[in-house]
Amino acid sequence: MVLAVILAAGSGARFGSDKTRAHLAAKPVWWHSFHTYSEHPSIDRILIVAGKENYDEVRRLAPTVAVVRGGPTRQASARIALDAVPVDSEIILFHDAARPFISADLIQAVLDAVRRSGASAPALPVTDTIRQVEESGATLLDRNKLVAMQTPQGALASIWREAHRAAEGEFTDDMALIEAIGVQPEYVPGDPDNFKITLPGDLRRAQAMLSPMEVRTGLGYDVHRFSDDSSRVLMLGGVPFVGARALEGHSDADVLLHAAVDALLGAAALGDIGVHFPPSDERWRGEPSLTFLRHAAKLLNEKGWEVANLDIAVIAETPKIMPRASEMREKIAETLGLNVDQVSIKATTNEGLGSIGRGEGISAFATATIRR
Repeated sequence: MVLAVILAAGSGARFGSDKTRAHLAAKPVWWHSFHTYSEHPSIDRILIVAGKENYDEVRRLAPTVAVVRGGPTRQASARIALDAVPVDSEIILFHDAARPFISADLIQAVLDAVRRSGASAPALPVTDTIRQVEESGATLLDRNKLVAMQTPQGALASIWREAHRAAEGEFTDDMALIEAIGVQPEYVPGDPDNFKITLPGDLRRAQAMLSPMEVRTGLGYDVHRFSDDSSRVLMLGGVPFVGARALEGHSDADVLLHAAVDALLGAAALGDIGVHFPPSDERWRGEPSLTFLRHAAKLLNEKGWEVANLDIAVIAETPKIMPRASEMREKIAETLGLNVDQVSIKATTNEGLGSIGRGEGISAFATATIRR
């Protein structure tokens, strides 16, 4: 019989709390490896070693599985598990609950190696340069002779019992216990995705793996007629076009920014510019449209979105847009906290056709790409 022991009793001192209780895709970290083992055809039984804080949670989410309370150290928890395993257990695998991405193939590779050699564990080659730092100085270690250990670490049940009976001192690695009694484990290639959640950054990496980046696109359009008010200033992309005929509108009538704001809000399904800044509200009379753009960025940020790209096309017979495009791109990028190369502005005429072609106003289209 093959038994998998999932060690979920750690305190998470480096993480700052019990990392196995942190949530990944609405489930605690420990549950993910438990689920993989429970679905594996070569695993006959599972035993979970829980801590004081997560014991009730483990019992609730794994009601048909044996659960025991762990000890103050990893080695103590493993020993408690050995005392609790069924007597007919032939092979026992120990797995860190903080490694949620164990694969069925790696479990099988370790099992096959245990059957060949009596003991096995996955190991990854070390790719970084490693130095051992002491008061007397730093010693460069030969990375060609170093490996990073992973779990599951497996062995025949008889070997585990002998290794724990003979153990002197504390070991952080199960294979070190076995090597101490003269058994040479067979190491199988590890899996880079089978990493251990140790620090908060590891949890963010795990969350990203389970929840791939969501990307959305929004479309914005706006049009404004030219104004007969000579006191107004034409604003496009937050840049004043002094001397050019201005546009009519409740705010500064920056048609380019209005289209951009609608594209951003639309991508995140947050309404449109009229919902947030209705023309009936006197607070927004003459307001710079950069205010609206900043507000849209704030709303997106609060929902976890970031802007990946903003592409704007302006349709106007006059004035000439492209000589000022760099200024507008810089102003928009600065307002949104983007690089300039994330903002594109193009311009064209309407070839004399329609109201825009007759010079009655200016229109703009914008496409926004956002992600989280």
